[in-house]
Amino acid sequence: MSQLLLAVDTSGKNGSLALARLTPGRSASEIGVTETSVSEISVLEVVPLAGGAFSAQLVPQIAALLKKHGYGKSDLGAFAIASGPGSFTGLRVGLAAIKALAEALQKPIVAISLLEAVAWSSAALGRILAALDAGRGDVYVGDCELEPQGRMHCRMYSERLLSREEFLADARGKAVVTPDSGLAETVRAAGTAAEIRVELIDYPDSGAIARLGWEHLQRGQTVRPEELEANYIRHSDAEIFSKPAR
Repeated sequence: MSQLLLAVDTSGKNGSLALARLTPGRSASEIGVTETSVSEISVLEVVPLAGGAFSAQLVPQIAALLKKHGYGKSDLGAFAIASGPGSFTGLRVGLAAIKALAEALQKPIVAISLLEAVAWSSAALGRILAALDAGRGDVYVGDCELEPQGRMHCRMYSERLLSREEFLADARGKAVVTPDSGLAETVRAAGTAAEIRVELIDYPDSGAIARLGWEHLQRGQTVRPEELEANYIRHSDAEIFSKPAR
C-alpha cells in the first residue's frame, strides 16, 4: 500500500484537508509494545477550507495539495474522513468526494467520529466525556475511555445527543473534554458543586483526523465506499418536519 493518507473534515462551518505520510517510527522497546517496529504518521500539510463552499473547493484543493507535494491521486493509499456529528450539508459533500476517490482508486476508507477525535486530543487518561455544542441547547456527548496501549487508544462506549441539563447531570463527578469555549464555561459554572473537571482543547482538524485514521487503519477498521455513512446522531430538520402529523 502507498504510504500516503488523505484526511478530510467538512463537518463544521469551516473545514480542512490534510496530506499525511507514513514514516519509520521508534523501536518497539522504546514504547513498550510487542511489534518489531512501529510506524508513525507525519502530517505534511493541513489546508483550511472556508465554510459555505465545500462543494466548489474540495476537489480542486485536493488536486492542488497533491501537486504541491509532488504526488498524484494514484499515490494515495488510504482515506480518513470526519463522519460527524456535524453539518448535514458539509458532511455529505466530504463523504461524497471521498467515496468517489476511494471507489475509483480501490483504496480503504476510515470513518472517524469527531467525538472520538475530541477525546483522542485530550491530555487525560481513563473514562471521559467528549462534548460538542450541538446548538439549540443540546450537546453531542461521547462516553469513552482513553487507554495508553503503546499508542493512545480511545474506546468509545456511546455517542448521544443530550440537552444541556441532561449532559450536566451525566457529567457529575466525571472529566469533560471539549473544544467549545462556551460549553466549557457552562461546565465550569456547574463544575464545583457537581465535581466536574473540564479540559478545553483546540478544535481537532484534519491533521488529527489523519493521525487517528492511521491508528484505525492499523487495526483494520475500514469501510468500503458503499458502507460509508454520516454519523448525524439526530435527524435533519427536513426529515423531522416532513413527518406526517399523527
